[in-house]
Amino acid sequence: MRSANIERNTAETQIKLSLNLDGAPQGSISTGLGFLDHMLLAFQRHGRFGLVVEAKGDLAVDVHHLVEDVGIVLGMALKQAVGDARGLERYGEASVPMDETLVQVVLDFSGRSYLAFVPEELGIEGSAGGLNAYHLREFLRGLCNHAGLTLHVRVLAGREAHHVLEATFKALARALYQATRLTRSDLPSTKEVL
Repeated sequence: MRSANIERNTAETQIKLSLNLDGAPQGSISTGLGFLDHMLLAFQRHGRFGLVVEAKGDLAVDVHHLVEDVGIVLGMALKQAVGDARGLERYGEASVPMDETLVQVVLDFSGRSYLAFVPEELGIEGSAGGLNAYHLREFLRGLCNHAGLTLHVRVLAGREAHHVLEATFKALARALYQATRLTRSDLPSTKEVL
């Protein structure tokens, strides 16, 4: 079973997360932030992952700490679940439309953390349930840094925050599903290490 159970507690957040890359797309999500719950549920369904998230954060201060830290813990779980990456497909790509919005996500489980997502250049407007494009960037940054992902997110069309965030989470999930499939017997690198 390619799975992970991670618990991370700080002065700002308390998070328990279980991830099963090969399990049924089921589990439960509870962060205290309704829109984040909605995004993680979309991630679970479109990635076809088993995912349980129990999180609490200092929401009276801001949503930033909770959103970023959930990304960090999800990244830690992904890294643990893929293990040494032997047999891993490694690369994934998905494009997801949502009404006027079109988001493309391309990723590489390379062991090298890099995020290409610059919200201020995209003109994304507003927020959804307290989350905006900058919170999305911090979630993605935490995920990349702790999973060892190279991740490119392109908003090809759309400016409304709800649609951009939701299409991004769905495209990310679908690309991760692709990248985490076991399709070979060797390590997907000429270096013999990721």
